[in-house]
Amino acid sequence: MSRVVTLKIDDRDVSGRDDETVLEVARENGIDMPTLCQVDGLSSVGACRLCLVEVKGVPKLLPACTTYVTEGMEVWTSTERINRYRRQIVELLFSEGNHICAVCVSNGHCELQNLAIRLGIQHIDYPYRYPKATVDASHERFGFDGNRCVLCTRCVRVCDEIEGAHTWDVKGRGINSQVITDLDQPWGESPTCTSCGKCVNICPTGALFEKGKSVAEMTKRGEFLPYLTTMRGKKQR
Repeated sequence: MSRVVTLKIDDRDVSGRDDETVLEVARENGIDMPTLCQVDGLSSVGACRLCLVEVKGVPKLLPACTTYVTEGMEVWTSTERINRYRRQIVELLFSEGNHICAVCVSNGHCELQNLAIRLGIQHIDYPYRYPKATVDASHERFGFDGNRCVLCTRCVRVCDEIEGAHTWDVKGRGINSQVITDLDQPWGESPTCTSCGKCVNICPTGALFEKGKSVAEMTKRGEFLPYLTTMRGKKQR
């Protein structure tokens, strides 16, 4: 059974349950911090590391989305060290892919683009990798552009945890990791895909898109997730 604990976040006295994460408690108290892989209604995996925080007594930075609050904890969410790391992470995401915002279907509606603006990133200090990523347009309604994928695994989790199909997964390790459908076959040939579109609407960039959308026309509708999660919980009671 959970219990209430008291802690400090950015020198503010707050309280929360010990089964809540630092990110959850911070947001409940109006303290915002950037995230890319975390979405309400999906499991937290700490993939993007953008919600890193400093905790008193801990030398390394910790991901707020997977770190649970404890009694007497002291947390800082926006120090010079943290902001420097966040800018580096976003810059690396841009340098590791082929993100050409001017010709992207999600231009103006992209979470990665919004993060760059929020963090004041105007140029990239790291060399671009220019990976030879592919575009899978085999699906009748949707497309996948690997050039814009940031490996947040939102599509993998929503397909598994909400739709129950587990069409999406990740192959490879490290810099060679890639999102795939089923056993690395074309999306349009997938025997498990239900064409529900949840993965497309939860993708933070233009990596997953709806066919027929032109530059800057692709908007995402991720607000369905908390609703589905709530309704599923009520049904299971």
